[in-house]
Amino acid sequence: MNKKILGIIGGVGPLATMLLGEVIVRRTKASKDQEHMHFIIDNDTRIPDRTAFILDNTKENPAPFIIQDAGKLVSAGADVICIPCNTAHYFYEELSDNTAVPILHMIRETAKKSRAVGAKKIGILGTTGTLSTNLYQTALLDEGLEPYAPNEEIQNELMAVIYDYVKAGIAVPAEKWQHITNSFKAAGCDHLVLGCTELSVVYKELGLERDACYIDALMTLADTAIEYCGYEVIDLPQYVK
Repeated sequence: MNKKILGIIGGVGPLATMLLGEVIVRRTKASKDQEHMHFIIDNDTRIPDRTAFILDNTKENPAPFIIQDAGKLVSAGADVICIPCNTAHYFYEELSDNTAVPILHMIRETAKKSRAVGAKKIGILGTTGTLSTNLYQTALLDEGLEPYAPNEEIQNELMAVIYDYVKAGIAVPAEKWQHITNSFKAAGCDHLVLGCTELSVVYKELGLERDACYIDALMTLADTAIEYCGYEVIDLPQYVK
């Protein structure tokens, strides 16, 4: 199979973008530099906040920025595009219509992964923007799964974790995270989707791979990209080594 070049539209957020690059390298089967994937990252921190626009469309629209970035990556040689931001998938159809190469759909792939691991009732941990669009709810229902969104209090705590901690470069206290996830488990969720790539940073930093209930959208995107581009995934026992 011919190897494809991956284009990554980053900056949404920057730390999650760098984590995706690391995960792709670590989960690709390769014994030397030349066997790794060729990928191009545009870490564009100019892209306006996706949730802000979804909740108030008088805010600046991020879609034109993302479309422009996709065009730059295609011009640089990318055969396929991925976006390590769940909320940005609200614009997926518009982005696809204006991009000359395929764009991987992180949310649909994560829903497929959820079914594959035997999940039944799945808690969705993501931004208010993502939850308000029903992107995950629809994708999970399409796979025959039961989605669960948190109440307003827990959602506000999740937003604080995403914006006040991860995006601000501050470590999330383990007890704060435990309080949030306990509420999902108390509601009967057997699996939790990390539906915001900022939460993938929390997953790594708190060593959450020991809890099999988590389904990480960023890792799913990494694996999908590796296979789509013609490489083999190494299923590591830990998130990264």
